[in-house]
Amino acid sequence: MLNRMTAMAFMSLMLAISFTATASDKPRLTLSQKADQGRIDSKKTEQEQLEKARKAASDTTNREQEVLARQESGEWEKEQIKKSQAQFSERESRADKYLREAKEAAAKERKIEEQD
Repeated sequence: MLNRMTAMAFMSLMLAISFTATASDKPRLTLSQKADQGRIDSKKTEQEQLEKARKAASDTTNREQEVLARQESGEWEKEQIKKSQAQFSERESRADKYLREAKEAAAKERKIEEQD
């Protein structure tokens, strides 16, 4: 009886394994089919990369043209002068503030408490 139950369990297990194997089987490609698919994927990737490179080159050219146009009109130089003047004024006002605070601190009377 134990032998018969073992045989039944073994048969059930084999049946379950064969069923799951057939359910999950996918069509398998031959080596030549895999190679063909690889070539197709490679060409597709190459075309995508080429398109990205063309777009990047076009974007770079457009940015260069914009910068050149601003430089020719003198607008770029004016912007740089304004920026440097603003930075200078900011540094100057900051230095004035520090100097004023230092003078105020020096002018304050300081009490030194006598220690017993």
